[in-house]
Amino acid sequence: MQIYYTKEQKLVELTESPFRLEKEIQTVFESNLYEFTGLEFIKSEFTIKSNRIDTLAFDPESKAFVIIEYKRDRNYSVIDQGISYLNLMLEYKADFIVEYNESQAKNLKRQDVDWSQSRIIFVSPSFTDFQKQSTNFKDLGIELWEIKRYEGGIISINPMQKTKSAPSIKQVQTESSKEIKTISKEIKQYDEDYHLADKSDDIKELYEQFRDAILNLAPDLEINAKKLYISFKRHKKNYVYIEVYKKLLRLTLNTKIGQLDDSKKLFRDMSNIGHWGVGDYQVDVSDTENLEYILSLIKQLLK
Repeated sequence: MQIYYTKEQKLVELTESPFRLEKEIQTVFESNLYEFTGLEFIKSEFTIKSNRIDTLAFDPESKAFVIIEYKRDRNYSVIDQGISYLNLMLEYKADFIVEYNESQAKNLKRQDVDWSQSRIIFVSPSFTDFQKQSTNFKDLGIELWEIKRYEGGIISINPMQKTKSAPSIKQVQTESSKEIKTISKEIKQYDEDYHLADKSDDIKELYEQFRDAILNLAPDLEINAKKLYISFKRHKKNYVYIEVYKKLLRLTLNTKIGQLDDSKKLFRDMSNIGHWGVGDYQVDVSDTENLEYILSLIKQLLK
């Protein structure tokens, strides 16, 4: 990826300022962890069963632990280390919870964690084609993030997306792949297909109409599917949540009550009622009658 800046109406390419040490990458990433990823920092250099994890983090949205490893060169196997560390996490769940409670001064319980969304992130200036291909499984829980530093202290972060046709890790299991079997049994892939799998054609079409209309509101909105909902995210913030049910869609808008001009009083106040997602405005829809009006409220959020 080439990055330029404008000088006297001309584009000048930024010169890369490579990281000399893995520790430099770790320092930058940990210091800006929430800004880069939306994750909570738990501990640096977390040691468990003679294994030293570079960074332990927690995803407050998924309610899942995330291991982060930093690499400066490309001569290592992300698949071997990734599978080993994910298996370690799933085998010693209690140790991770204890570390969270001690470092955060909170009382996280085992049932509060969604272990099916556990993952490991490798952060490196670059990855080989083999590394990208070997982790291209939709339910493996291994992510590759490229980080580069340029002159003037400019940092670029590029989470590498898995291909839409990425297969399931279950398709390559063998009798000897004990660790892979453990991971594939616990870690699940939550995407649009997961939420629409057992729904009627009418609900699928309704969801697609709302999805496409919402995505058209801003070019940088992204779909972010989790276990309980599908959200629409921009700059690490979820603005809209959709729960897909048999006969309706449930939409939640992420803002405090009183912050939107809901002239039709279409949305109910969820400020004192427990619900999935974040936000005080919620409505159930079974058709597109109020689609344009709902979009007008979402536009208020995106300003």
